[in-house]
Amino acid sequence: MIIHTAKFVKSSPDYRKCPEPKKPEYAFIGRSNVGKSSLINAITNNRKLAKTSGTPGKTQLINHFEINEEWYLVDLPGYGFAKISKVMRAKWEKMILDYLFKRVNLMNTFILVDARHEPQKLDIELIEWFGANQLPFTLVFTKSDKLTKKRLNDSLQRYKNYLKQDWEELPAMIVSSAIDKLGVEEILAQIEAANQLFFEAQK
Repeated sequence: MIIHTAKFVKSSPDYRKCPEPKKPEYAFIGRSNVGKSSLINAITNNRKLAKTSGTPGKTQLINHFEINEEWYLVDLPGYGFAKISKVMRAKWEKMILDYLFKRVNLMNTFILVDARHEPQKLDIELIEWFGANQLPFTLVFTKSDKLTKKRLNDSLQRYKNYLKQDWEELPAMIVSSAIDKLGVEEILAQIEAANQLFFEAQK
């Protein structure tokens, strides 16, 4: 898939205020500072599309970007940022979970995890929630350029070993790097295949 156009559409505090669900969409979610905005910009070939920040917790709304005038890429608020109040954290969680469960045109969610770290409690909880609710997702390992090949393979194996304890079949996994654009083609290929399913179902 070639990205011809990518534009910001709107930010929404609630799934009910998102754009009309007439086009397929794909959500990107991950812990604060996982490199989500950088990866979105790499995918769309637009360094200024999603605002990157050194301050965790910057994205606080559901952000829709229209790609090729055909589908939406959705930047969801980061989670796991410790310096927010419990009330705000609960509000964010409700907003995100309502969106993930009730947004009818959501075709897939890309769950981003930092390849440099051990499996994190919040990441695992989110992955298990997706599995329990039978929601489609792809696990994307970010910042792979910051690891040697051996350390990267070790990190992937740790995740696989952890998930194998409860999962009969492992979820789809993609290794990515916003710097090297590694994984971008794989992500776009998944989106293109899902787009075909969406539009065929509309006929």
